[in-house]
Amino acid sequence: MNLILMGLPGAGKGTQAEKIVDKYQIPHISTGDMFRLAIKEGTDLGKKAKTFMDQGELVPDEVTIGIVRERLSKPDCSTGFLLDGFPRTVAQADALESLLQELERSLDFVLHVDVPQDQLVDRLTGRRICPTCGATYHVIYNPPKQEGICDNDGATLIQRDDDRPETVAKRLEVNVQQAQPLLDFYHDKGYLVSIDGSQEINQVFEDIDQKLKSLV
Repeated sequence: MNLILMGLPGAGKGTQAEKIVDKYQIPHISTGDMFRLAIKEGTDLGKKAKTFMDQGELVPDEVTIGIVRERLSKPDCSTGFLLDGFPRTVAQADALESLLQELERSLDFVLHVDVPQDQLVDRLTGRRICPTCGATYHVIYNPPKQEGICDNDGATLIQRDDDRPETVAKRLEVNVQQAQPLLDFYHDKGYLVSIDGSQEINQVFEDIDQKLKSLV
């Protein structure tokens, strides 16, 4: 099964990706992972991407698409993939369609984990991070055993600057503006499947799973 996973920050994409990958044994491919792998393997495209990343610049679409082609051509993608963080624009989505045709593949679904923005603000502003081990907590949904203290190493948890309410609201608005054209594109193509992400985590996955069972 060939899937794309979409959702605003805080929608729970990462959690659902883990569940999909665990059950269906397809690789979870994020943009960052693809770039890191290409750079590690020292491919020509990886070297090109690194020059842009080292300068803090966006990697051009033609380089990104080339890296996606390399990644999707690897043996572990022979039975499918879960793309996360790509495509980000309609131009990239068009390029991905052309690439999949070259590979004699096609998309099955674009899964959109949909959560109202006010709920996302609550989720994101309640997030707390351990500065030592990177563990993530939430003051409501996933609190540590002792308030403000990491379960793993006893470090004092922090709230990232980009998790503060005013920053979160602005970030979500930007993400909505960027994502909507892509959602419209995939809706028109008939690939888009919207999942109610405001439900309990296991129920969200059950809804996703019911859709994916039609492919196996």
